[in-house]
Amino acid sequence: MSDPGISDDAVTELASLRASIDNIDAALVHLLAERFKCTQQVGHLKAAAGLPAADPDRERQQIARLRALAEESHLDPAFAESFLSFIVAEVIHHHERIAEDRARA
Repeated sequence: MSDPGISDDAVTELASLRASIDNIDAALVHLLAERFKCTQQVGHLKAAAGLPAADPDRERQQIARLRALAEESHLDPAFAESFLSFIVAEVIHHHERIAEDRARA
């Protein structure tokens, strides 16, 4: 059932755009899963070497890199930084759990 105030062309375009958004969201989830597989390996390496879960220098470099990429892509750099900060916080949490599990073993 379509809204009588919207044209068939607009409905078709909206459906097409939403399908693209759904595909991009799926790709983002798959990319994040791959990223977390890599960061899990980093966490195991850090725990084995006795390194801290967080690496503030690396985090600063990544934030600067991502902000520059965001600017090049016409994406709000502050949003990109917030997004990366959220991911990094989760990664650090995983690294801490890996280190705790290793210490208990």
